[in-house]
Amino acid sequence: MRFFYQPKDGFVGDVIPFYWEGIWHAFYLKAPLPPIRKIADHTSYAHLASRDLVYWEEWPIVVEPGSQDEPDSISCWTGSFIERNGVFHLFYVGYRGPDYPQTICHATSQDLYTWEKDPLNPILLADQKWYESNDWRDPFVFWNEMHGEYWMLLTARIKDGPSNRRGCNALAVSNDLISWETRPPFWAPKLFISHECPDLFKWQNEWFLLFSEFNGCPWVTHYRSSSFQNGPWSAPVNDTLDGRFFYASKTVSDGKRRLAFGWNPTRKGETDSGAWEFGGCMVVHELIKKGKAELGVRALAENVAQFKIPVALSFHPEWGEWHSTDETFTAKLTDGSSGSTIGKLPECCQIDVTIECTPGTRDCGIFLHAGPGLEEYYQLRWELNRHRIVYDRWPRPGDEPFMMERPIDIGQDGLLHVKIFLDETVLVAYFNDEVALSHRAYDHQRGMLGFFVTEGSACFSHVEVKTLVPFNPENDEK
Repeated sequence: MRFFYQPKDGFVGDVIPFYWEGIWHAFYLKAPLPPIRKIADHTSYAHLASRDLVYWEEWPIVVEPGSQDEPDSISCWTGSFIERNGVFHLFYVGYRGPDYPQTICHATSQDLYTWEKDPLNPILLADQKWYESNDWRDPFVFWNEMHGEYWMLLTARIKDGPSNRRGCNALAVSNDLISWETRPPFWAPKLFISHECPDLFKWQNEWFLLFSEFNGCPWVTHYRSSSFQNGPWSAPVNDTLDGRFFYASKTVSDGKRRLAFGWNPTRKGETDSGAWEFGGCMVVHELIKKGKAELGVRALAENVAQFKIPVALSFHPEWGEWHSTDETFTAKLTDGSSGSTIGKLPECCQIDVTIECTPGTRDCGIFLHAGPGLEEYYQLRWELNRHRIVYDRWPRPGDEPFMMERPIDIGQDGLLHVKIFLDETVLVAYFNDEVALSHRAYDHQRGMLGFFVTEGSACFSHVEVKTLVPFNPENDEK
């Protein structure tokens, strides 16, 4: 079963969301199936549409690589969409190969369904007065009401300074979306190699700038905030929306809420130690605002509502000291660990757990896809004193670190509310409706749900597992 969208004939790469007249559109870079599976080659713009953010209709390909002499002969890369006077405009990257400069191309549509490339492509090249020519991509176009003109932010690199700190967001302006003038950088902080997929929006009198850090692979989506459209930009303590398995996120709003669209990559060889690959499944978070200038994410209510069928659970202590009453499971062992299982997990399900931990406890958390005797498993580990959630596995190769971590601060109630979506190999977890952690789970397929506590005490309550379809563990393959 596929809950997080992936096409049958490829993979979801960078998603460019767009909202128009009650319909959510998800344009994405469609990575082809092997043996053509490179980050740069043979990507086209695929198109999904949905009224409910659950059921996605596949629309025709928007643009695809052109002929040998055209600026997009190898690939069409990330861009943005905007409407003007009844015409929809797509600005995207034309890639012709490493020996040619990256260029900005243009396509138009009257209905968002059929598209025509601009015969004048490419419409914009890097101005080498300020920028390197081989990094000129990811155009983000919007109407700048303050200045009365259209602005385009781009992924670019300034021409001087340390090579690994030349990343910037370039700026171009236009009065009509046709003729563009390049200007000095919008933001050049000398922090990263490049700032991919820029996204700028205003939310309750605060401006937010999103970008993805490129340092080989993977990408991580960061953000900055400012009281002013042009900065200066401030970094929060935690400046990411998710971990390294939620790439190149871009946002869209329907006027009521703002959603962040990203993608969860596959791994080479479909193993937990495999190299990350370009493309995977689409994942969507709802953004929340914490205080004046911080962002968090939570699960879409539409996704939560799809999981309605409860899965029967059966508590079984494996080791340590456990007490259970009224579907509440408590472990207390100050000089050791306690582990338990609670039932077999379906292939596609939603898990809800509330954890209350005694101060001074070393760590506690959840086993996923646990094998017999808890000799193998994935683990969401809450390390209280380190203020973080860790995604780990056992057994873990001795020369590999744990798989992922996310910082988290617990509120005054001391409770950790966990919501997990499992969909075949995709894992997306939310903590206290503000922190997300996405990952993959390849090596341990299926298995049990369980709990653990190390050197301390914790209580697990409000435990629910729900699925989309009836699930019978007696008939399920091990």
